[in-house]
Amino acid sequence: MNRGARICESFILVLAVAISLLATRSLGQTSLSDIHVGSRDVHASAPAVKSTSPQKELTPLKVDVDLVLVPVTVTDDSHRIVLGLDKENFQVFENKQSQPLQSFSRTDMPISIGLIFDTSGSMSTKIDRAREAVTAFLKTANPQDEFFVITFADTPTGLVDFTTSTEDVQNKLLFATPRGMTSLLDAIYLGVSKLRGAQYSKKALLIISDGGDNHSRYTERDVKNIVKESDVTIYAIGVYDRYFRTEEERLGPGLLSDISELTGGRSFSLDNLNDLPDVASKIGVELRNQYVLGYRPTKAARDGKWHKIKVKLLAPKGLPPLQVYARQGYYARTE
Repeated sequence: MNRGARICESFILVLAVAISLLATRSLGQTSLSDIHVGSRDVHASAPAVKSTSPQKELTPLKVDVDLVLVPVTVTDDSHRIVLGLDKENFQVFENKQSQPLQSFSRTDMPISIGLIFDTSGSMSTKIDRAREAVTAFLKTANPQDEFFVITFADTPTGLVDFTTSTEDVQNKLLFATPRGMTSLLDAIYLGVSKLRGAQYSKKALLIISDGGDNHSRYTERDVKNIVKESDVTIYAIGVYDRYFRTEEERLGPGLLSDISELTGGRSFSLDNLNDLPDVASKIGVELRNQYVLGYRPTKAARDGKWHKIKVKLLAPKGLPPLQVYARQGYYARTE
């Protein structure tokens, strides 16, 4: 059997296994995009999580360009995860210049994960399902993973600091009481900042919310800037009412989608509470089944500038259309 046939056979087997991973119809779509995740700065310390609005005093994170690691998710046209691809099926471009891949893996490596959990007043009828979604997500975890939890209403609050105990996370969320307004942007900003002190180089945020922001000090531009300067992959689950009562709620789905796509993650917009746990579980599985591409830039520059990265897929013949999810770039260090 030739190599192309083996790949197609492997792909068919993977699709059969992945039927349970079928995403919801409202899955966010992205075009071929870009990604960069740099090595963790072991000297960085996590900023304290406070119950007040964060202050605009954080120094922007600059990514080390010595080694660029590129986590990539590939799905088919039914949103099922595609495995079985090899190194030669991928091409990476930085600032439109092809970069030779020096490493390729599909290892289930430990992850540092922040859970950004909406406890505003509008979550009162949805919080039980939201807790179930967190439980479903945690069931997919690697035993070495570390987690923290930030809840948000009028202000973001640190509910659980970094821990490997999934039981601790679930128990603390039992006492989360919905009330107040929605400081979503402040919570995302604080979550990205806290991940600078994470143990692992692979980092992610999972946001669970039911509406747009209406009580943050940070702006959408502030949050997008810090997200672009980070090495965090963001996933979001938005549970929305059929009718938006305010302009902020109407803009909520687009806000979460834009922020997630910047990082190579995805945003899921739901109108059925019963879908929450299933989608959260699929996100957890997706984080475990990413390809990780590694390269050293052929023209490494510590210029502090935005370096655009594009990942192209060279799929074997005979496969259905495939979608690549990846980050849009990174800022290089200046020293």
